[in-house]
Amino acid sequence: MIYGYAWDTSSPLAYAVSILPILAIGLVVTLKAAVSGFVVALVLGLIWYLLRRTRIRAVAWSTALLVEFIRDTPLLVQLFFLYYVLPDYGVVLPALVTGVLALGLQYSAYTAEVYRGGFGAVPRGQWEAAIALNLSRYRIYRDIVIPQAVPRIMPAMGNYAVSMLKETPVLSVVTVLDMLNLANMIGDRTFEYLIPLSLVGVIFPIMTTLCSVGIHLLERILPRDGIALR
Repeated sequence: MIYGYAWDTSSPLAYAVSILPILAIGLVVTLKAAVSGFVVALVLGLIWYLLRRTRIRAVAWSTALLVEFIRDTPLLVQLFFLYYVLPDYGVVLPALVTGVLALGLQYSAYTAEVYRGGFGAVPRGQWEAAIALNLSRYRIYRDIVIPQAVPRIMPAMGNYAVSMLKETPVLSVVTVLDMLNLANMIGDRTFEYLIPLSLVGVIFPIMTTLCSVGIHLLERILPRDGIALR
């Protein structure tokens, strides 16, 4: 019994149906980790991009090295560092928070490059015209750059969102109770792994397919020449 739910092993179908409520709880955790991690990646990626564009060379170069280091380090190594090393220095984080930070940190290195490509695709003449009009940097990004960049970066960001969703099972190694971890726990207690793991293997393609369809629909809705933020 897990979370107060028991399972029926009298037949494969009954067994599959009885463990679905438990896997549904893990599904919620999986979606929380994926969505939260993606938000962290979007915010951190934008910060990395802006720091790399600063005129202070030391900051720009240091940020570039940091982003490259994050991108070249495996997610599992970063996850273990946050979960097992930081407590030695007094920083103890819940497993789910650690997983979200690890996912967000890893993918922020990729979203930073997406921002760089999307913002860089805005014609240079528009940057120069905005500067000539004495617009603040905030207004340049809000009114000119971001509205044109969003349709350009949407496909790449969508791909990373799907990839992050598929990466969430890695969090089970630090005791995050996602679908994979719960499926393994059910298998440990019933000595029957095929059905729980098969259900997880079926649910993930369904989720990623729905995510991909949603992203394609959003790409169709967004105007190609840019969006209006006001």
